[in-house]
Amino acid sequence: MRLFRDEEHVARTYDRPGAVFSVPQLWTLAQAWYGDRLDPEWMPHSREWNQADLEAAGLTGTFFELRAEAGS
Repeated sequence: MRLFRDEEHVARTYDRPGAVFSVPQLWTLAQAWYGDRLDPEWMPHSREWNQADLEAAGLTGTFFELRAEAGS
């Protein structure tokens, strides 16, 4: 992950950038994704749960679609 000033800065740096999202979106996702990790009762979240966290942060589209693991 790299931080840039704006999308123009990204475009000057990369010919074909991957996903571009804001720091507030990253913070929203980080709080949802990792916010309960220190809970003694913590259990891994399901793919559907994590997908909902991505969508709640406004991170949608094929780049952010979580796929099932091979063999599951």
